[in-house]
Amino acid sequence: MKDVPLLRSSVCTPHRRLCMAVDVEHYSRLDTRTQSVVQSELVRMLDEAAALTGLDRSAWIRQPQGDLEFAVLPKATPEDAVLGPFVHHLAVRLGDRNARPAAQRVRLRMAVDTGVVADAALGHAGPAPVAVARYVNAPQLKAVLATLTVADLAVMVSDRLYQDVVRAGWPDLDPAQYTQVHVRVKEFGGYGWIRVPGHAPCDIRSAMAEVPEPKPELLPSASAPSRMPLSQYVHQGAAVGRDVVGGLTVGLPVSPPSADPGPAR
Repeated sequence: MKDVPLLRSSVCTPHRRLCMAVDVEHYSRLDTRTQSVVQSELVRMLDEAAALTGLDRSAWIRQPQGDLEFAVLPKATPEDAVLGPFVHHLAVRLGDRNARPAAQRVRLRMAVDTGVVADAALGHAGPAPVAVARYVNAPQLKAVLATLTVADLAVMVSDRLYQDVVRAGWPDLDPAQYTQVHVRVKEFGGYGWIRVPGHAPCDIRSAMAEVPEPKPELLPSASAPSRMPLSQYVHQGAAVGRDVVGGLTVGLPVSPPSADPGPAR
C-alpha cells in the first residue's frame, strides 16, 4: 500500500481575507436542466456585477457547490466596493434576469465576512469560511427572503464588517439600511446585519417576527463534567467550534470559561 503524501506546510498557512457565499433559494426544487441553467446564470451575474464594480473575478479563489458559490477574495479587494457597488450591481442584474418573460425566477441569499482563512484539503478552513456558511443559512436571512416575496436578494454581513466598514460613512453604504440579528446555527454563534436592496429595515424586522430568538448558551454547572464549549457569543466577528460543512472545515477550539467569569455583560 502506498503512503499518502503529506500536504505541504504552505497549504495550512492562514491569512486574512474577505469571504463571500451566494446561495440560490429553493434550488433543490428545480429539475436537472433548470439547475444547470441557473448555475450558469449565477456565474454570469456574479461576473457581470464584479466587472461593473471594477473587481477581477479571475483572481477570486472560488469553491462552487452546486447551488452555492463560496469565494475568497484577493487581499487588496476594497471591502466597501463589495458591500456597496457589487451588491447593487448584482441586485440589478438579478432583477433584469427575473424580468425576462417565462424566466424561472432566481432569488439569492448572500453572506460576507472578513477574517482568518487557510487553504485545506477539501477547500478552505478557518473562522471566516465557517461564519459565512452559517450566515448564508441563518434562519433570519431565509425568513426575510421567504417573506419579502418581491425581493430577489437578501444580504447578511458580519458584525465586524458592519462596524469597520458600513459605519465608516462610505458614499455607497448607509448603516440605517441594515438590521442587526443574532445568529445561532449548529455550534456557531455571532451577530450579523441584514440588508435587502429596495426594502426598508422595518420590512426586514417584520419579516423576522416569527423567527424564534436563539437561546443563550448555558454554562456547565459545577457538578457537570468539564467540557470545552464549541461556540461562544461575540460582538465583533464570530467564534466557531469544530465543524465540517461541505468543503468548509474548521478545527479551532474555543478557550473554556475561567472559574470566575466576572460580572455579566
